[in-house]
Amino acid sequence: MTGESTNSGSTEHAESGAERGNLRPSDAPNLGPRPVYRPHIDSHTARAFRRPNGQSGSFAPHEPRPTDRPAETDQLVTQRPPDGVLAEAFARPEGSDELLQREPGSAEDKPVVAGPVDPWRDPAAAARLGAPAVAAAPTSRPPDAPKLTAREVLFGATVAPKALAVLAALALGIAVVGGLVGRITAETASTLTSREVTLDQTGGTEEQPHSRIAAVANAVLPSVVSIRVTVGDNGATGSGVVIDGKGYIVTNNHVISMAATDKSDRAAIQVQFSDGTRVPAQIVGRDPKTDLAVLKVEAENLTVANLGKSEDVQVGDDVLAIGSPLGLSKTVTSGIVSALHRPVKLQGEGSDTDAVIDAVQTDAAINPGNSGGALVDMEGRVVGINTAIRSETGGSVGLGFAIPVDVMQNVAQTLINDGQMHHPVIGLSARTKTVANEVMSGAAVADVAPDGPAAKAGIVEGDVIVKVGDREVTGPDELVVAVQQHKIGDKVNVQLIRDGRQVDVSVTLESD
Repeated sequence: MTGESTNSGSTEHAESGAERGNLRPSDAPNLGPRPVYRPHIDSHTARAFRRPNGQSGSFAPHEPRPTDRPAETDQLVTQRPPDGVLAEAFARPEGSDELLQREPGSAEDKPVVAGPVDPWRDPAAAARLGAPAVAAAPTSRPPDAPKLTAREVLFGATVAPKALAVLAALALGIAVVGGLVGRITAETASTLTSREVTLDQTGGTEEQPHSRIAAVANAVLPSVVSIRVTVGDNGATGSGVVIDGKGYIVTNNHVISMAATDKSDRAAIQVQFSDGTRVPAQIVGRDPKTDLAVLKVEAENLTVANLGKSEDVQVGDDVLAIGSPLGLSKTVTSGIVSALHRPVKLQGEGSDTDAVIDAVQTDAAINPGNSGGALVDMEGRVVGINTAIRSETGGSVGLGFAIPVDVMQNVAQTLINDGQMHHPVIGLSARTKTVANEVMSGAAVADVAPDGPAAKAGIVEGDVIVKVGDREVTGPDELVVAVQQHKIGDKVNVQLIRDGRQVDVSVTLESD
Protein backbone atom coordinates (compact mmCIF):
# COMPACT_ATOMS: atom_id res chain seq x y z
CA MET A 1 0.00 0.00 0.00
CA THR A 2 2.82 2.32 0.79
CA GLY A 3 4.42 1.77 -2.61
CA GLU A 4 1.16 2.41 -4.43
CA SER A 5 0.52 5.72 -2.68
CA THR A 6 4.09 6.78 -3.51
CA ASN A 7 3.62 5.95 -7.16
CA SER A 8 0.34 7.73 -7.38
CA GLY A 9 1.82 10.80 -5.73
CA SER A 10 4.60 10.82 -8.27
CA THR A 11 2.15 10.53 -11.08
CA GLU A 12 0.16 13.49 -9.89
CA HIS A 13 3.28 15.57 -9.52
CA ALA A 14 4.40 14.72 -13.09
CA GLU A 15 0.96 15.49 -14.48
CA SER A 16 0.83 18.82 -12.69
CA GLY A 17 4.30 19.65 -14.02
CA ALA A 18 3.25 18.76 -17.56
CA GLU A 19 0.13 20.87 -17.25
CA ARG A 20 2.29 23.85 -16.32
CA GLY A 21 4.67 23.08 -19.23
CA ASN A 22 7.60 23.29 -16.91
CA LEU A 23 9.81 20.41 -15.82
CA ARG A 24 11.46 22.54 -13.14
CA PRO A 25 11.54 20.71 -9.82
CA SER A 26 9.20 22.10 -7.25
CA ASP A 27 11.91 22.57 -4.72
CA ALA A 28 14.20 24.57 -7.09
CA PRO A 29 14.99 28.06 -5.78
CA ASN A 30 13.58 31.11 -7.54
CA LEU A 31 16.24 33.44 -9.00
CA GLY A 32 15.87 37.15 -9.33
CA PRO A 33 15.94 38.91 -12.73
CA ARG A 34 19.36 39.39 -14.37
CA PRO A 35 20.57 42.93 -13.84
CA VAL A 36 20.78 44.99 -16.99
CA TYR A 37 24.29 46.33 -17.71
CA ARG A 38 24.22 49.84 -19.04
CA PRO A 39 27.67 51.26 -19.82
CA HIS A 40 28.50 54.72 -18.68
CA ILE A 41 28.17 57.39 -21.35
CA ASP A 42 30.22 60.50 -20.87
CA SER A 43 28.67 63.92 -21.32
CA HIS A 44 30.52 64.73 -24.56
CA THR A 45 29.28 61.57 -26.28
CA ALA A 46 25.76 62.08 -25.00
CA ARG A 47 25.74 65.67 -26.23
CA ALA A 48 26.98 64.59 -29.72
CA PHE A 49 24.61 61.66 -30.25
CA ARG A 50 21.46 62.51 -28.28
CA ARG A 51 18.10 63.22 -29.88
CA PRO A 52 17.29 66.81 -30.60
CA ASN A 53 15.14 68.62 -28.13
CA GLY A 54 11.50 67.73 -28.61
CA GLN A 55 12.27 64.52 -30.56
CA SER A 56 11.08 61.22 -29.23
CA GLY A 57 11.04 57.81 -30.80
CA SER A 58 12.27 57.10 -34.34
CA PHE A 59 13.70 59.75 -36.65
CA ALA A 60 11.60 58.40 -39.60
CA PRO A 61 8.75 60.69 -40.77
CA HIS A 62 5.55 59.98 -38.90
CA GLU A 63 2.48 59.12 -40.96
CA PRO A 64 -0.89 58.77 -39.33
CA ARG A 65 -2.20 55.30 -38.97
CA PRO A 66 -5.35 54.33 -40.89
CA THR A 67 -7.30 54.62 -37.71
CA ASP A 68 -6.11 58.19 -37.30
CA ARG A 69 -7.32 59.34 -40.75
CA PRO A 70 -10.72 60.95 -41.16
CA ALA A 71 -13.40 58.65 -42.46
CA GLU A 72 -14.08 60.86 -45.45
CA THR A 73 -10.45 60.50 -46.72
CA ASP A 74 -10.37 56.73 -46.69
CA GLN A 75 -11.32 56.47 -50.36
CA LEU A 76 -9.06 59.26 -51.64
CA VAL A 77 -5.95 58.32 -53.63
CA THR A 78 -3.06 60.71 -53.48
CA GLN A 79 -1.75 61.47 -56.97
CA ARG A 80 1.59 63.15 -57.62
CA PRO A 81 2.16 65.20 -60.76
CA PRO A 82 3.63 63.22 -63.68
CA ASP A 83 7.26 63.54 -64.73
CA GLY A 84 8.00 66.31 -67.18
CA VAL A 85 9.17 63.93 -69.93
CA LEU A 86 6.06 61.76 -69.68
CA ALA A 87 3.80 64.78 -69.50
CA GLU A 88 5.29 66.22 -72.68
CA ALA A 89 5.09 62.89 -74.52
CA PHE A 90 1.56 61.83 -73.54
CA ALA A 91 -0.28 65.09 -72.75
CA ARG A 92 -3.35 66.21 -74.75
CA PRO A 93 -2.78 68.75 -77.46
CA GLU A 94 -3.03 72.29 -76.27
CA GLY A 95 -6.66 73.43 -76.04
CA SER A 96 -8.12 69.90 -76.35
CA ASP A 97 -10.29 68.24 -73.72
CA GLU A 98 -10.87 65.03 -75.64
CA LEU A 99 -10.56 61.76 -73.78
CA LEU A 100 -8.67 58.85 -75.25
CA GLN A 101 -11.39 56.49 -74.10
CA ARG A 102 -14.99 56.81 -75.31
CA GLU A 103 -18.03 55.08 -74.03
CA PRO A 104 -19.12 52.15 -76.20
CA GLY A 105 -21.79 53.17 -78.71
CA SER A 106 -20.99 56.83 -78.41
CA ALA A 107 -22.52 58.76 -81.32
CA GLU A 108 -20.09 61.64 -81.22
CA ASP A 109 -18.46 62.53 -84.52
CA LYS A 110 -14.86 61.60 -84.84
CA PRO A 111 -12.75 64.63 -85.48
CA VAL A 112 -10.82 64.72 -88.69
CA VAL A 113 -7.12 64.38 -88.01
CA ALA A 114 -4.61 65.60 -90.59
CA GLY A 115 -2.32 62.95 -91.93
CA PRO A 116 -2.72 59.21 -91.61
CA VAL A 117 -5.14 57.51 -89.27
CA ASP A 118 -3.89 57.62 -85.71
CA PRO A 119 -4.31 54.20 -84.02
CA TRP A 120 -4.08 55.90 -80.64
CA ARG A 121 -7.22 57.90 -81.40
CA ASP A 122 -8.94 55.24 -83.50
CA PRO A 123 -8.55 51.77 -82.03
CA ALA A 124 -10.28 50.27 -85.11
CA ALA A 125 -7.75 51.75 -87.56
CA ALA A 126 -5.41 49.40 -89.36
CA ALA A 127 -1.68 49.67 -88.70
CA ARG A 128 0.24 51.71 -91.30
CA LEU A 129 3.27 53.87 -91.65
CA GLY A 130 2.68 57.50 -90.84
CA ALA A 131 4.41 60.71 -91.72
CA PRO A 132 7.88 61.19 -90.14
CA ALA A 133 8.06 63.20 -86.96
CA VAL A 134 10.79 65.47 -88.41
CA ALA A 135 10.69 66.65 -91.99
CA ALA A 136 13.51 65.27 -94.17
CA ALA A 137 16.14 67.64 -95.50
CA PRO A 138 15.62 68.64 -99.14
CA THR A 139 17.60 66.46 -101.53
CA SER A 140 18.03 69.10 -104.19
CA ARG A 141 19.58 72.53 -103.95
CA PRO A 142 17.00 75.32 -104.02
CA PRO A 143 17.20 77.22 -107.25
CA ASP A 144 17.76 80.51 -105.50
CA ALA A 145 20.69 79.32 -103.25
CA PRO A 146 23.87 81.43 -103.80
CA LYS A 147 26.95 79.81 -105.30
CA LEU A 148 30.27 79.84 -103.33
CA THR A 149 33.48 81.03 -104.94
CA ALA A 150 36.90 79.32 -104.58
CA ARG A 151 38.05 82.07 -102.23
CA GLU A 152 35.06 81.47 -99.96
CA VAL A 153 35.61 77.72 -99.97
CA LEU A 154 39.35 77.94 -99.21
CA PHE A 155 39.54 80.94 -96.93
CA GLY A 156 35.93 81.49 -95.83
CA ALA A 157 35.81 84.91 -97.47
CA THR A 158 38.36 86.21 -94.93
CA VAL A 159 41.09 86.96 -97.47
CA ALA A 160 40.78 89.96 -99.69
CA PRO A 161 41.02 89.39 -103.45
CA LYS A 162 44.18 91.51 -103.66
CA ALA A 163 45.90 89.50 -100.92
CA LEU A 164 44.86 86.29 -102.67
CA ALA A 165 46.47 87.54 -105.87
CA VAL A 166 49.71 88.37 -104.01
CA LEU A 167 49.80 84.88 -102.49
CA ALA A 168 49.33 83.29 -105.89
CA ALA A 169 52.15 85.38 -107.37
CA LEU A 170 54.47 84.46 -104.46
CA ALA A 171 53.74 80.74 -104.88
CA LEU A 172 54.46 80.98 -108.58
CA GLY A 173 57.81 82.71 -107.89
CA ILE A 174 58.84 80.01 -105.42
CA ALA A 175 57.99 77.31 -107.95
CA VAL A 176 60.09 79.00 -110.64
CA VAL A 177 63.12 79.42 -108.33
CA GLY A 178 62.87 75.78 -107.20
CA GLY A 179 62.81 74.58 -110.78
CA LEU A 180 65.89 76.61 -111.65
CA VAL A 181 67.83 75.32 -108.61
CA GLY A 182 66.92 71.74 -109.46
CA ARG A 183 68.09 72.20 -113.02
CA ILE A 184 71.42 73.73 -111.98
CA THR A 185 72.00 70.95 -109.42
CA ALA A 186 71.29 68.27 -111.99
CA GLU A 187 73.72 69.83 -114.45
CA THR A 188 76.43 70.12 -111.77
CA ALA A 189 75.99 66.49 -110.72
CA SER A 190 76.21 65.32 -114.26
CA THR A 191 79.65 66.97 -114.60
CA LEU A 192 81.05 64.88 -111.67
CA THR A 193 80.76 61.63 -113.56
CA SER A 194 82.39 60.73 -116.84
CA ARG A 195 82.86 57.68 -119.03
CA GLU A 196 85.95 59.12 -120.70
CA VAL A 197 88.27 58.67 -117.67
CA THR A 198 90.48 55.54 -117.50
CA LEU A 199 92.64 54.80 -114.47
CA ASP A 200 96.12 53.52 -115.39
CA GLN A 201 98.39 51.36 -113.25
CA THR A 202 102.14 51.19 -113.53
CA GLY A 203 104.45 48.28 -112.89
CA GLY A 204 104.25 44.63 -113.76
CA THR A 205 106.38 44.93 -116.89
CA GLU A 206 109.75 45.48 -115.19
CA GLU A 207 111.16 44.17 -111.90
CA GLN A 208 110.76 46.98 -109.33
CA PRO A 209 113.23 47.16 -106.42
CA HIS A 210 111.67 46.55 -103.00
CA SER A 211 112.75 47.91 -99.63
CA ARG A 212 115.33 46.17 -97.50
CA ILE A 213 112.64 45.24 -94.99
CA ALA A 214 110.59 43.50 -97.68
CA ALA A 215 113.60 41.52 -98.86
CA VAL A 216 114.47 40.39 -95.33
CA ALA A 217 110.87 39.50 -94.51
CA ASN A 218 110.50 37.39 -97.68
CA ALA A 219 113.71 35.54 -96.84
CA VAL A 220 112.92 34.83 -93.19
CA LEU A 221 109.13 34.22 -93.25
CA PRO A 222 109.37 30.58 -94.52
CA SER A 223 111.57 29.67 -91.52
CA VAL A 224 109.09 31.05 -88.92
CA VAL A 225 106.14 28.85 -87.92
CA SER A 226 102.94 29.15 -85.93
CA ILE A 227 102.46 26.77 -82.98
CA ARG A 228 99.12 25.76 -81.52
CA VAL A 229 98.90 23.78 -78.28
CA THR A 230 95.65 22.14 -77.14
CA VAL A 231 94.81 20.22 -73.98
CA GLY A 232 91.20 19.14 -74.15
CA ASP A 233 89.12 22.30 -74.58
CA ASN A 234 92.01 24.61 -73.59
CA GLY A 235 94.45 26.02 -76.11
CA ALA A 236 97.37 28.41 -76.60
CA THR A 237 99.20 29.85 -79.59
CA GLY A 238 102.76 30.97 -80.18
CA SER A 239 105.54 31.04 -82.72
CA GLY A 240 108.74 29.12 -83.48
CA VAL A 241 111.84 29.16 -85.66
CA VAL A 242 113.19 26.29 -87.76
CA ILE A 243 116.85 25.86 -86.69
CA ASP A 244 117.70 22.61 -88.46
CA GLY A 245 116.61 20.90 -91.68
CA LYS A 246 115.88 17.66 -89.83
CA GLY A 247 112.75 19.25 -88.36
CA TYR A 248 114.03 20.89 -85.16
CA ILE A 249 112.16 24.02 -84.11
CA VAL A 250 113.00 26.32 -81.19
CA THR A 251 110.32 28.15 -79.23
CA ASN A 252 109.58 29.41 -75.71
CA ASN A 253 108.96 26.98 -72.89
CA HIS A 254 105.86 28.88 -71.78
CA VAL A 255 104.32 28.26 -75.25
CA ILE A 256 104.35 24.46 -74.87
CA SER A 257 104.41 24.20 -71.06
CA MET A 258 100.70 23.39 -70.88
CA ALA A 259 101.16 20.31 -73.06
CA ALA A 260 104.44 19.27 -71.40
CA THR A 261 103.01 19.28 -67.88
CA ASP A 262 99.71 17.55 -68.78
CA LYS A 263 99.55 14.01 -67.44
CA SER A 264 96.77 12.81 -69.73
CA ASP A 265 96.82 11.90 -73.40
CA ARG A 266 94.74 14.91 -74.47
CA ALA A 267 97.70 17.23 -75.17
CA ALA A 268 98.57 17.96 -78.79
CA ILE A 269 101.05 20.32 -80.47
CA GLN A 270 100.56 21.39 -84.10
CA VAL A 271 102.96 23.39 -86.25
CA GLN A 272 101.83 25.43 -89.26
CA PHE A 273 104.34 26.60 -91.87
CA SER A 274 104.14 29.76 -93.93
CA ASP A 275 102.72 27.82 -96.92
CA GLY A 276 99.79 26.59 -94.79
CA THR A 277 101.11 23.05 -94.20
CA ARG A 278 100.23 21.68 -90.78
CA VAL A 279 102.05 18.84 -89.05
CA PRO A 280 102.11 17.48 -85.47
CA ALA A 281 105.16 18.11 -83.29
CA GLN A 282 106.86 16.34 -80.40
CA ILE A 283 108.79 17.88 -77.52
CA VAL A 284 112.52 17.15 -77.71
CA GLY A 285 113.42 19.00 -74.52
CA ARG A 286 112.72 22.17 -72.63
CA ASP A 287 114.46 24.46 -70.12
CA PRO A 288 112.22 26.45 -67.73
CA LYS A 289 115.23 28.42 -66.40
CA THR A 290 115.84 30.05 -69.79
CA ASP A 291 112.24 29.74 -71.12
CA LEU A 292 113.38 27.76 -74.19
CA ALA A 293 112.16 24.49 -75.71
CA VAL A 294 112.88 22.44 -78.83
CA LEU A 295 110.26 20.63 -80.93
CA LYS A 296 110.64 18.00 -83.67
CA VAL A 297 108.43 17.63 -86.76
CA GLU A 298 108.47 15.20 -89.64
CA ALA A 299 108.66 17.40 -92.73
CA GLU A 300 110.89 17.84 -95.76
CA ASN A 301 112.33 20.76 -97.69
CA LEU A 302 112.32 23.04 -94.66
CA THR A 303 113.68 26.57 -94.80
CA VAL A 304 116.23 26.92 -92.00
CA ALA A 305 116.83 30.29 -90.37
CA ASN A 306 120.30 31.83 -90.35
CA LEU A 307 121.61 32.37 -86.80
CA GLY A 308 123.65 35.47 -86.00
CA LYS A 309 125.91 36.27 -83.03
CA SER A 310 125.08 38.36 -79.98
CA GLU A 311 128.39 40.21 -80.16
CA ASP A 312 127.38 41.70 -83.54
CA VAL A 313 124.20 43.27 -82.15
CA GLN A 314 124.39 46.95 -81.19
CA VAL A 315 121.89 49.40 -79.78
CA GLY A 316 120.20 51.25 -82.65
CA ASP A 317 120.40 48.39 -85.18
CA ASP A 318 117.28 47.91 -87.30
CA VAL A 319 115.48 44.69 -86.52
CA LEU A 320 112.29 42.87 -87.51
CA ALA A 321 109.98 40.86 -85.21
CA ILE A 322 108.37 37.98 -87.12
CA GLY A 323 105.71 35.67 -85.67
CA SER A 324 102.01 35.12 -85.11
CA PRO A 325 100.79 37.79 -82.68
CA LEU A 326 97.20 37.25 -81.54
CA GLY A 327 96.99 34.26 -83.89
CA LEU A 328 97.80 36.35 -86.99
CA SER A 329 100.45 34.28 -88.75
CA LYS A 330 103.25 35.73 -90.93
CA THR A 331 103.17 39.11 -89.18
CA VAL A 332 106.21 41.36 -89.58
CA THR A 333 106.88 44.45 -87.43
CA SER A 334 109.96 46.65 -87.53
CA GLY A 335 111.96 48.59 -84.96
CA ILE A 336 115.41 48.97 -83.51
CA VAL A 337 117.47 47.46 -80.74
CA SER A 338 116.60 49.65 -77.77
CA ALA A 339 118.95 48.16 -75.18
CA LEU A 340 121.21 45.18 -74.45
CA HIS A 341 121.78 43.06 -71.33
CA ARG A 342 118.41 43.97 -69.81
CA PRO A 343 117.62 41.57 -66.91
CA VAL A 344 113.99 40.48 -67.26
CA LYS A 345 112.27 38.06 -64.90
CA LEU A 346 109.89 35.62 -66.60
CA GLN A 347 107.04 33.98 -64.72
CA GLY A 348 103.70 33.16 -66.28
CA GLU A 349 100.40 31.86 -64.95
CA GLY A 350 99.81 28.29 -66.11
CA SER A 351 103.50 27.81 -66.93
CA ASP A 352 106.41 26.33 -64.98
CA THR A 353 108.80 28.93 -66.43
CA ASP A 354 110.92 30.58 -63.73
CA ALA A 355 113.71 32.40 -65.50
CA VAL A 356 115.70 35.61 -65.63
CA ILE A 357 116.99 36.39 -69.13
CA ASP A 358 119.72 38.77 -70.23
CA ALA A 359 117.35 40.25 -72.82
CA VAL A 360 117.72 42.23 -76.01
CA GLN A 361 115.22 45.08 -75.75
CA THR A 362 113.43 46.30 -78.89
CA ASP A 363 110.68 48.74 -79.80
CA ALA A 364 109.36 46.51 -82.60
CA ALA A 365 105.72 45.76 -81.86
CA ILE A 366 105.45 42.48 -79.95
CA ASN A 367 102.16 41.05 -78.69
CA PRO A 368 100.93 37.77 -77.18
CA GLY A 369 101.51 35.11 -79.82
CA ASN A 370 104.89 36.54 -80.88
CA SER A 371 106.50 34.36 -78.18
CA GLY A 372 109.04 31.99 -79.74
CA GLY A 373 109.27 33.99 -82.97
CA ALA A 374 112.37 35.46 -84.53
CA LEU A 375 114.04 38.83 -83.98
CA VAL A 376 116.23 39.31 -87.08
CA ASP A 377 118.65 41.97 -88.27
CA MET A 378 118.75 43.56 -91.72
CA GLU A 379 120.95 40.72 -92.97
CA GLY A 380 118.17 38.22 -92.24
CA ARG A 381 120.04 36.66 -89.33
CA VAL A 382 118.25 35.65 -86.11
CA VAL A 383 119.62 37.70 -83.20
CA GLY A 384 117.00 36.76 -80.59
CA ILE A 385 113.86 34.81 -79.72
CA ASN A 386 110.96 37.13 -78.91
CA THR A 387 109.78 36.25 -75.42
CA ALA A 388 108.14 38.99 -73.36
CA ILE A 389 106.68 42.49 -73.25
CA ARG A 390 106.32 45.01 -70.47
CA SER A 391 103.15 47.05 -70.48
CA GLU A 392 100.68 48.66 -68.11
CA THR A 393 97.76 47.60 -70.31
CA GLY A 394 98.99 44.23 -71.60
CA GLY A 395 99.40 45.51 -75.17
CA SER A 396 102.43 46.48 -77.18
CA VAL A 397 103.89 49.84 -76.16
CA GLY A 398 107.40 49.53 -77.58
CA LEU A 399 108.93 47.47 -74.76
CA GLY A 400 109.66 44.00 -76.12
CA PHE A 401 112.32 41.56 -74.95
CA ALA A 402 114.10 38.72 -76.74
CA ILE A 403 116.43 35.95 -75.57
CA PRO A 404 119.89 36.57 -77.09
CA VAL A 405 120.81 34.26 -79.94
CA ASP A 406 123.96 32.98 -78.18
CA VAL A 407 121.88 31.74 -75.22
CA MET A 408 119.32 30.20 -77.57
CA GLN A 409 122.01 28.43 -79.62
CA ASN A 410 123.67 26.95 -76.52
CA VAL A 411 120.43 25.75 -74.89
CA ALA A 412 118.93 24.39 -78.13
CA GLN A 413 122.11 22.49 -78.98
CA THR A 414 122.21 20.94 -75.52
CA LEU A 415 118.53 19.96 -75.63
CA ILE A 416 118.95 18.37 -79.08
CA ASN A 417 121.99 16.42 -77.86
CA ASP A 418 120.92 15.48 -74.32
CA GLY A 419 117.22 16.37 -73.99
CA GLN A 420 117.88 18.40 -70.82
CA MET A 421 119.81 21.44 -69.65
CA HIS A 422 121.86 22.08 -66.50
CA HIS A 423 122.94 25.48 -65.19
CA PRO A 424 125.61 26.78 -62.86
CA VAL A 425 124.50 27.89 -59.38
CA ILE A 426 126.20 29.95 -56.68
CA GLY A 427 124.23 28.47 -53.78
CA LEU A 428 122.48 31.50 -52.32
CA SER A 429 119.29 33.52 -52.64
CA ALA A 430 119.04 37.28 -52.68
CA ARG A 431 116.40 39.58 -51.29
CA THR A 432 113.79 40.77 -53.73
CA LYS A 433 114.59 44.45 -53.14
CA THR A 434 117.74 46.08 -54.38
CA VAL A 435 120.09 47.54 -51.76
CA ALA A 436 121.48 50.93 -52.80
CA ASN A 437 123.30 53.92 -51.36
CA GLU A 438 124.96 57.05 -52.72
CA VAL A 439 127.93 55.08 -54.07
CA MET A 440 126.65 51.75 -55.39
CA SER A 441 123.81 49.23 -55.39
CA GLY A 442 123.73 45.46 -55.23
CA ALA A 443 121.95 42.25 -54.25
CA ALA A 444 121.67 41.54 -50.52
CA VAL A 445 122.17 37.90 -49.54
CA ALA A 446 119.07 36.57 -47.82
CA ASP A 447 119.99 32.90 -47.41
CA VAL A 448 123.03 30.72 -48.06
CA ALA A 449 122.64 27.02 -48.93
CA PRO A 450 124.57 24.71 -46.57
CA ASP A 451 127.66 23.18 -48.22
CA GLY A 452 126.95 25.20 -51.38
CA PRO A 453 129.48 27.14 -53.43
CA ALA A 454 128.76 30.43 -51.61
CA ALA A 455 128.98 28.81 -48.16
CA LYS A 456 132.29 27.16 -49.08
CA ALA A 457 133.61 30.55 -50.22
CA GLY A 458 132.65 32.20 -46.94
CA ILE A 459 129.69 34.30 -48.13
CA VAL A 460 127.23 34.87 -45.28
CA GLU A 461 123.77 36.32 -44.88
CA GLY A 462 123.73 40.09 -45.00
CA ASP A 463 126.55 40.44 -47.54
CA VAL A 464 125.74 42.68 -50.51
CA ILE A 465 127.08 41.33 -53.81
CA VAL A 466 128.00 44.10 -56.24
CA LYS A 467 129.95 42.21 -58.90
CA VAL A 468 130.27 38.66 -60.28
CA GLY A 469 133.22 38.17 -62.61
CA ASP A 470 133.28 41.13 -64.98
CA ARG A 471 129.55 41.98 -64.62
CA GLU A 472 128.26 44.64 -62.30
CA VAL A 473 125.37 43.47 -60.08
CA THR A 474 122.76 46.10 -59.25
CA GLY A 475 119.92 43.86 -58.12
CA PRO A 476 118.75 40.29 -57.50
CA ASP A 477 117.72 39.66 -61.14
CA GLU A 478 121.10 40.78 -62.44
CA LEU A 479 122.83 38.46 -59.96
CA VAL A 480 121.06 35.49 -61.58
CA VAL A 481 122.05 36.66 -65.07
CA ALA A 482 125.68 37.23 -64.03
CA VAL A 483 125.95 33.67 -62.70
CA GLN A 484 124.25 32.16 -65.80
CA GLN A 485 126.86 33.72 -68.07
CA HIS A 486 129.45 31.29 -66.73
CA LYS A 487 129.79 27.54 -67.02
CA ILE A 488 129.54 24.80 -64.45
CA GLY A 489 132.88 24.45 -62.67
CA ASP A 490 134.08 27.98 -63.44
CA LYS A 491 135.89 29.77 -60.63
CA VAL A 492 134.65 33.35 -60.53
CA ASN A 493 135.54 36.32 -58.40
CA VAL A 494 132.61 37.70 -56.37
CA GLN A 495 132.91 41.23 -55.01
CA LEU A 496 130.74 42.06 -52.03
CA ILE A 497 130.28 44.64 -49.30
CA ARG A 498 130.45 43.40 -45.70
CA ASP A 499 130.11 45.75 -42.76
CA GLY A 500 130.94 48.68 -45.01
CA ARG A 501 134.11 47.05 -46.37
CA GLN A 502 134.70 45.63 -49.86
CA VAL A 503 135.56 41.94 -49.84
CA ASP A 504 136.55 39.74 -52.81
CA VAL A 505 135.94 35.99 -52.60
CA SER A 506 136.48 33.23 -55.15
CA VAL A 507 133.51 30.96 -55.80
CA THR A 508 133.51 27.72 -57.80
CA LEU A 509 130.14 27.35 -59.52
CA GLU A 510 128.36 24.01 -59.27
CA SER A 511 125.55 22.36 -61.28
CA ASP A 512 121.92 22.67 -60.35
